[in-house]
Amino acid sequence: MDHSIPAPTNIPATYYPATTRQAAGHIDGILTDVMSSSFSDKIMVTITQRGRLAQWVNVPLDVTNPSATDQYLPSATGEDSLLPMTHLTPKTLLGGATEERETLGHLYAAQIASLIASKNPEEKRTVMVGLGLSKAEASREDFYNTIDLVRKCL
Repeated sequence: MDHSIPAPTNIPATYYPATTRQAAGHIDGILTDVMSSSFSDKIMVTITQRGRLAQWVNVPLDVTNPSATDQYLPSATGEDSLLPMTHLTPKTLLGGATEERETLGHLYAAQIASLIASKNPEEKRTVMVGLGLSKAEASREDFYNTIDLVRKCL
């Protein structure tokens, strides 16, 4: 009797099994773990501190009509190059109980989605970001350090 499960045939080989990458570092003295997993329909990124995960935000990359003027604007340089793409629209799925946490979650999710879209302009999967940050606010340095950890996983 053969109990093996046949491999799915409709999933591109590049998405099966899901590719997972991890990185860790101390942000403001707190151990921060980042993990990214690439599925056939979504890219999931989690950022956790102290083992918590309290908020989920998704950002669709398959926006069919980004601002027509975006393509004609000069590419940003310096600190402006770190701004998220303006056509991305983060949406809280779970958590973000306070306005501060929701705003911070949207900022992280939009920035992470921008990194992914910049790395591969043809990417159309939805980006899901899970956050478990100890604080509802982040200094500029903490934000940049967290995004650098994420960048190592993409």
